[in-house]
Amino acid sequence: MKLPRLPLLFAATALSLLPLQPVHAQRALQGDLQQQMSTEEFTAAGLHKLDAGELRALNLWLQGKVEQATTSALESAREEGRQEVIVKNRGFLSFGSNEPIQAGLEGEFRGFAKGRQYTLDNGQVWEQTDTASVSGVRKHAPQVRITPGLMNVWYLQVDGLNTRAKVQRVK
Repeated sequence: MKLPRLPLLFAATALSLLPLQPVHAQRALQGDLQQQMSTEEFTAAGLHKLDAGELRALNLWLQGKVEQATTSALESAREEGRQEVIVKNRGFLSFGSNEPIQAGLEGEFRGFAKGRQYTLDNGQVWEQTDTASVSGVRKHAPQVRITPGLMNVWYLQVDGLNTRAKVQRVK
């Protein structure tokens, strides 16, 4: 079985670059408001009325808020990226969660047969690896449930049928 190494490599590279973003954000926000704003903007905001201590306190508060927002945004982006990698790679090895995959089967289901491929409406393609069979069945775009078993084994079950087939993800 050939594993998709490119998506995993891309995800690992993207996740490794995330810690560099706060450094860039901090560089852009270092200094005080007087340095960040034009003289007209500084005066229009009424900041010229503050004494040095008040301006320093405002700058520290603002830098803390920016740092907090940056950290929060990065944590959120990191989690979104992690979830995206998990969803895209479910079924390859033991990647992701143990929750079943529920989706619709594209096209018509005509029973189980070894070597048959099943394309889901989420873009995943699964191939049957065992000899489970069901014949004389025709269902258009039925809902399916793919559940993980032990040792990286997955089982596909079609709604309304008691038989399930052992499958492996091929795309």
